[in-house]
Amino acid sequence: MVDVVFYEKPGCRNNTRQKAWLTASGHAVEARNLLTEPWTAETLRPFFGAKPVPEWFNKAAPAVKSGEVDPAVFGEAEALAAMLAEPLLIRRPLMAAAGERRSGFDPAAVRAWIGLTEEDKGDVETCPNLHTDHKCGGHG
Repeated sequence: MVDVVFYEKPGCRNNTRQKAWLTASGHAVEARNLLTEPWTAETLRPFFGAKPVPEWFNKAAPAVKSGEVDPAVFGEAEALAAMLAEPLLIRRPLMAAAGERRSGFDPAAVRAWIGLTEEDKGDVETCPNLHTDHKCGGHG
């Protein structure tokens, strides 16, 4: 069992499924609101590790979907500044466990990192509302 600090957007269906999967795998999950966490560039940056900057962004964020924000044009400092100004831009979830910080929920990577039980049969990373007109209270 691993203690996992799980930064989520409350109400996000995939984050709910991801937390349930972690719990079913025997982990203790402490959920925190990603949108109200008092982030700084120094506290946020470690979650992205060596990922390319465009992978730091939530593809389902309204500003990204509309084309208002193009993750491909950002450097690290600019990306962090944009995310601090608008936390919906941050790729979810952010997780801290076993001395590491990570962004996103790639089941194979999470399984190798802290362990997961039998794989969930659905896509637990891509927002299920990405290709619909559904609005989930500040979707993104």
